[in-house]
Amino acid sequence: MVKLYLLLGSAFCMLSVVLGAFAAHGLKRHVSEYAIGIFKTASEYQMSHGLALIVVAVMMRWGINVSAAGWLFIVGIVLFSGSLYLLALTGLKWLGPITPIGGVCLIAGWSVLLYKIAKHSF
Repeated sequence: MVKLYLLLGSAFCMLSVVLGAFAAHGLKRHVSEYAIGIFKTASEYQMSHGLALIVVAVMMRWGINVSAAGWLFIVGIVLFSGSLYLLALTGLKWLGPITPIGGVCLIAGWSVLLYKIAKHSF
C-alpha cells in the first residue's frame, strides 16, 4: 500500500501542476473567469491532497495504519476535484452535488489522520 500511495500521490501532484497550467494558459479563450476559478480550486485541492497521500505513505512506513485515510483522500480527490474539473469544462450543473461528497471524504481522511496521530505514542 505504501508504494501505491506514493505513486498516486505523486501522480495527483504532477497532474495538478499540468491541469493548473492548462487552466492558466489554455482555458482563457474557452471558458469564463468563474469556470477558470473553479478549475484552479480543483487543482489546488488535488495538489494538497496528493501531498497528503505521500504523508499517509510515510506514516504507514512508521507503522501507523492510516490506510483508511489514504483511500478517503483518493476517493475525495476523484469526486471533489474531478467533479469541479468537469463542471468548469462542461457547465453541467448536476455535477455540483458530487463535489460535497468528495469534500466529506477529504475531511474524513484528515479526521482519520488526526485520530491516529493523537492515539499513537511517538
